Amino acid sequence: MKLILANPRGFCAGVRMAIDVVDQVLDIIEERPIYVYHEIVHNKHVVARLRGRGAVFVDDLEDVPEGKIVVFSAHGVSPAVREHARRRGLTAIDATCPLVTKVHSEAVRYARQGYQILLVGHRNHQEIVGTSGEAPEATQVVERPEDIPLLTIRDPSKLVYLTQTTLSTDDAGVIIEALKRAFPHLKAPPSEDICYATTNRQHAVRRIAPECDLVIVVGSKNSSNSVRLTEIAENVGTPAILVDDVTELPGTLPLKGGARAEDSSVMLTAGASAPEDLVAAICREFVRRYGANLEQWDVVDEDVEFNLPGTLKKMMHARGIDPESRRIRVVKTPIVPETYGGTAVSVTVSAPVGGGR
Repeated sequence: MKLILANPRGFCAGVRMAIDVVDQVLDIIEERPIYVYHEIVHNKHVVARLRGRGAVFVDDLEDVPEGKIVVFSAHGVSPAVREHARRRGLTAIDATCPLVTKVHSEAVRYARQGYQILLVGHRNHQEIVGTSGEAPEATQVVERPEDIPLLTIRDPSKLVYLTQTTLSTDDAGVIIEALKRAFPHLKAPPSEDICYATTNRQHAVRRIAPECDLVIVVGSKNSSNSVRLTEIAENVGTPAILVDDVTELPGTLPLKGGARAEDSSVMLTAGASAPEDLVAAICREFVRRYGANLEQWDVVDEDVEFNLPGTLKKMMHARGIDPESRRIRVVKTPIVPETYGGTAVSVTVSAPVGGGR
């Protein structure tokens, strides 16, 4: 068996920053618990680890005692939530991904200019709830092309679309093209809203999956970007499974065309909120089960980093801590036998047309 690790995979800059925020707060604040509004990222292993350190995840700010610290998740919150936290005297640390904040800012700006906003995404996803809350009177959510005839449009010449950052570029493209056909004067955002990491991981699947008998995506079921990776693999004709960890691997792999496991090629990738140690555990299991040979196919290199939020930096400075000294840098994880069960041959492959960043 050939086990192909996709690069890039796993944590993006926004997820890395958000998790780092909670870890840093737990490091420098002695009181417990530290409250986090919603799951900091959509991965059950990350949440369980932080819960074990003393974080408490809540879905209602009323569950946070007055005057305590609360961290807002990577998916962002609405102004109403921020105001609620202020009224309760909470010290809010905003771990919203800066790329989500960008979409929030666009919504505010276009609403002020008199535009109606057509927000492409999943209606109940926390990111969409937060973005809609920036301009609720001006925003309508579009989940699929069938929603378009149901929209209430005041002026077709004053429409703009924005998108959820973790959508499939394929699915978003279908909806956006349908919106453009319905509203020829529809304005686009000044730059792409779907984030670089989502795009890069999807491009890697499109490039590698057609050459494989199976795609395994490591990620939780509530991770939008992880689910999209399995859908993209299936769209190019390769079976795909989504697993939280090595314990969810099936005994018999659903390989394309009934291929023998020993003769197959399997792609392994991970959603943007999945830790690398989960990927390594699956590699070890495949080496044990099938004597798999590891390869890493490098489609795009990523080196994006985001700064810690200002509120947390102030807390650090007040305690004599230099925030720069505590930053987690982007490093490429070496694939070594102790961690992955073997070493990997590195293969550089080109991204699909339009891919990479």
